[in-house]
Amino acid sequence: MPARPSPPPSRPTLRVAPSILSADFGTLAEAIGQVEPSTDWLHIDVMDGHFVPNLTIGPPVVASLRKHSDLFFDCHLMISDPARYLEPFRDAGADGCTVHVEVGETEALVRQMRDLGLRAGLAANPDTPFEALEPYLGLVDLVLCMTVFPGFGGQSFMAEVVPKVAQVRKAADAAGYPLDVEVDGGIDEHTVVPVTRAGANVFVAGSAVFGREDPVGAIAGILAAAEGAGDSAESRTS
Repeated sequence: MPARPSPPPSRPTLRVAPSILSADFGTLAEAIGQVEPSTDWLHIDVMDGHFVPNLTIGPPVVASLRKHSDLFFDCHLMISDPARYLEPFRDAGADGCTVHVEVGETEALVRQMRDLGLRAGLAANPDTPFEALEPYLGLVDLVLCMTVFPGFGGQSFMAEVVPKVAQVRKAADAAGYPLDVEVDGGIDEHTVVPVTRAGANVFVAGSAVFGREDPVGAIAGILAAAEGAGDSAESRTS
């Protein structure tokens, strides 16, 4: 599968993608409306009870949420058979889907996402090495480095994943790939600093947003910390 065209890399846009996994499922539309003024992405965790030991939502819920929001729906498919569900999620309103490299058939899945008009993402669990992602960096739009083992919200950040984040960013920049590097798991205004310095630019935050009394203020605080970390990292390399 040929790599997509690659303009010279520039500093990627920093953004917080609130994860609805930590929102009140009884008032999801209201929760999304609360954060909508302060973000342009929404992270939607899809779990099948097989690839991960938990069940969450499917295309009908995404379709229902789409009626209430124009945000970019960043759907993370923690499922064993993503090929079966990519089209239903696209039809429900997903803008981008991220599949796990551990599932296999990566090139076929990326091709399917492209054919469906989806933005293509590839995720790796904390113990999956950079080498498993490396062959696909030129094929996808986003690489998600999990900073917890997927399946449940509210887990503690795993700092040992930070070097892998740096490997992904370094390799993408060296090849000229304009890649979004996303992190998910235990991200808050403190843990966002090392991952930003390593090269991440999309920060999935669940309990650090929806678990706070002021979700909008929480997003602003995470983004400010990331911007400060990015500025300091840039000054050290200039």
